[in-house]
Amino acid sequence: RAVVSLISFAGFVVLVAAGLFGSRDPLSNPLPLAIWTLLWVGLVLLQGLFGNLWSWLNPWYGPWRVISRLFGNRKTWRPPSWLGCWPAFALFFAFAWFELIDPAPDDPARLAWAAGLYWLLSFAAMLVFGYRDWARRGEFLTVFLAMVARFALLERDEGKRNEVERKEGGRLNLCWPGAKLSDAAPLSLSGIAFLLLALSSVSFDGLSKTFFWLGLFGINPLEFPGRTAMIGIGTFGLVLMFVLLAAAFIVAIVLGQRLAGSSHSLSRAAGLLVWSIVPIALAYHVAHYLTVLLVDGQFALAALSDPFTLGWNLFGAADMPIEAGAAAGAGS
Repeated sequence: RAVVSLISFAGFVVLVAAGLFGSRDPLSNPLPLAIWTLLWVGLVLLQGLFGNLWSWLNPWYGPWRVISRLFGNRKTWRPPSWLGCWPAFALFFAFAWFELIDPAPDDPARLAWAAGLYWLLSFAAMLVFGYRDWARRGEFLTVFLAMVARFALLERDEGKRNEVERKEGGRLNLCWPGAKLSDAAPLSLSGIAFLLLALSSVSFDGLSKTFFWLGLFGINPLEFPGRTAMIGIGTFGLVLMFVLLAAAFIVAIVLGQRLAGSSHSLSRAAGLLVWSIVPIALAYHVAHYLTVLLVDGQFALAALSDPFTLGWNLFGAADMPIEAGAAAGAGS
């Protein structure tokens, strides 16, 4: 597992270097395509089908193991229990803001700086708080993908209690989609907020591109002023969507408890029922980004074959024709 993570880290370094020194075209540079298409769309889909692949592929575990071996098991600070997943929530919100509202999230150099600084921040936190604690509470990709993995068709006999750092042994079993959600422990308030943010951010991405949303602020979609002019409106909308979804969720829980005569506390009921958001969020995530995966996935293969636009053809796909009709269907 550490070896796989080190290979992933090496690939990440190459991608960041390509972002800084490669093509300025987001469709020719592999960094934006790898993050926004292969990671944020493709890996989420694979995670929901096959389980926690990210626990092997994440670029922090391997370097953390190397540092731990070189300097021994240093004493780490244990985050207070009240902190919960709030660091992951805050970082996920920052990620969503960058993707949906920042003026140029696809700019390779801008994205390279953001990704590189985030890796350093997370790695420093893992050295201070320990890999396991920070991965479970602060590293938003690990938290999100571990939740998605509970919907997967595969599960391990061993290590099921730890979604972040599973044991490498154990037998793989097939299971029904979402079966692992049935025995999940109730999430804390921060975990509830995190899952609701995962759904609300994708929902706002869809809403923000509609004539209805733009019309609320007197903006003509045919004369779109650009993302920079929409920063304030976009930030307001992202927060508003989360608040509305959270309010609707709590109201539904309260009404459901009264109708069912449940004796559970509101926090416990919400912590249990919020797991039902996982299949909804996963299905909407894949449906929302499917065309991106089908089209930009082809650009990603081509860009990875020549990451620095030097005329390389590492995987034989640098000159492949891009078939946009793949997203439109066979009749296109």
